[in-house]
This record gives sequence, structure tokens and C-alpha cells, in this order.
Amino acid sequence: MQRKPSNHPSGVLPKSIDDKKKEITQLWQLSGECPEGTIPIRRISEEQRNAAKRPHHKTPPTVSNSDGKPAVNQLRHEYAYTYTPTGSYYGARATISAWQPFVERRNEFSLSQIWLVAGSGVNLNTIEAGWTVDPAVFGDYRTRLFVYWTRDGYQRTGCYNLRCSGFVQITNRMVIGGAVVTTGVQPEVTILIWKDVRQSVWWLQYNGVIVGYWPNSIFTLLKGTASLVEWGGEIINSNVNGIHTATDMGSGRFAQAGFRFASYFRNLLVVNNKNTLVFPPSIGSATTNSNCYNIAVGKSVNWGYYFYYGGPGRNLNCP
Repeated sequence: MQRKPSNHPSGVLPKSIDDKKKEITQLWQLSGECPEGTIPIRRISEEQRNAAKRPHHKTPPTVSNSDGKPAVNQLRHEYAYTYTPTGSYYGARATISAWQPFVERRNEFSLSQIWLVAGSGVNLNTIEAGWTVDPAVFGDYRTRLFVYWTRDGYQRTGCYNLRCSGFVQITNRMVIGGAVVTTGVQPEVTILIWKDVRQSVWWLQYNGVIVGYWPNSIFTLLKGTASLVEWGGEIINSNVNGIHTATDMGSGRFAQAGFRFASYFRNLLVVNNKNTLVFPPSIGSATTNSNCYNIAVGKSVNWGYYFYYGGPGRNLNCP
């Protein structure tokens, strides 16, 4: 078992990244803490445990079409996201605004996350982390931090959080799957995932806290590097009676609503082969249906690469 990383990605980052005033708080932290040498674990029901292992509940956003562009509509999963060119990536980072989106039906979810991807089809390997509202998996409609992984395209391997062997938590300061506070000054969560080549693991850091790691042994292709990084939002559209869901993505506002209203990712960075945080070589974007959920990408001095995204789902232009 690893106790701490052998290294940490270097790189000069804008001061706005380290703004502690906006960092997200988990509800359990308001009433207690766990002693050193232990980790906090959320109690779950058997129903929630089984729901978290259902392979149909997850699907990757990117499967290339014949023209090489991402296919964005699979199994009624809908997306608004950005992606890197195919390459070799040793990690990724972003700061994500946190919200509590409306989820219309119990078998639907709304999430915002980072994907590290290698392979495709049944050989797909992913590492995923972000926040979600997922009543089927977590039993309520609260916003929760999560991690996920698979090595066979979500068929038989992988799970949320600590619900199967895979992700190893080392911190006593955070509950994976714990509910978070999404009120007050715009809360944010900064996520960093990087490959520790010496230890043969992928480390996860939330808001400066090193949470734990995914060991190489649970992967096939991600024993090496990721070939693609994606950042964005995802929902499930049950499409009952042919009517689009009213489940929100992000804040439930379209990208053009802007700061304080629309959800965003900022300071999108990747880790290169020198273990340095750098800008992605370029950023592409895609949406399933921009009348339901859309995206607007930009670049600035303080936010680097960023994007606003989301929407309300069902509306006059998205019946």
C-alpha cells in the first residue's frame, strides 16, 4: 500500500486556482473528523451497492465516428464536454463549479467530471472523478463527490468509490461519495489526477487533499498512459413516452448565462511526460443536442482554457 506519492506534478499556475475561499465542503466535516490511520466510509444499502455496479449506468462520451469525430449520443446518455487530441497523457486537472442540479427521475443522473481514457469498446480503460447527483446509486438527490474506473468498457469491471476492489483511499479528511455543500459563494472543487511512474499508480487529489490512488494492477491499457482526456457534463435521458427529460446538466442554465449562473470548468491542464502541468495542445468540444444542453469554450489569462456548459433539458426547443 502506498502512503504518499513519490512525486507531484510541477507547473506555474494562476493564483486564482488556489483560492481557498471557494473550496467545497462536505457535510460530514461540519460535525466531526476521523482519527489518523483511519478513513471515513459512507454507509450504503444493498440496493445502492447493486445499483453502483450496474454496467449500463455508465458509458464513455467518446467513440469515434467514421470521420474521426466524437460520437456523443449513446444509450440515451447525453453530454456537453471538451476533449484533447489523441496523444499520451500522464494526468489532468481542472477546477469545477459545484451545483445541485434537478434530476427528474430516480433512474437518471447528472454529473460533471474528468475522464482519463485509453482504448475503446470492450478494451476501454477509464479513470473518472467529479461530482454527481445520482439517486439510484446514492439513494438521494444530494450532490456528491465520486470516483469511478473500468478496464473493459463498463462490462464487468469497475465501480463507484470504494464499492469494489480498485481505488485505494488513504486520507481521513474526505468521504468518497460524501454529500457536499453547494450553497453560498460559488463553491468549486479542484481535481488533479496524475501518474506516479515510480509507484505504478494513478493518484487523485481533491482541493489539495491527496485522497488515494488507482493501482496499475486493475487496468490493462492504463498501466501506461491515457490516450485522451475529457472534461464535461453528462446526464441520462429516460425519454419516457418520447419526451425529453427535464434533468439539469450543471446548474440547469445554458452556457450563455455565464458566471454565477452557468456551470463551468476552468484551468484545464494536462500532465506531460516530464510530470509538468501544461495547457492541452488544443481543445475540442461536443454536445449531444445543443437545444437541450450546450457548451461555450474560451481562454483567458486567469482561467486558461475554460468552458461554460449545461442546460435545463426539456424546453420549447428540446421537447
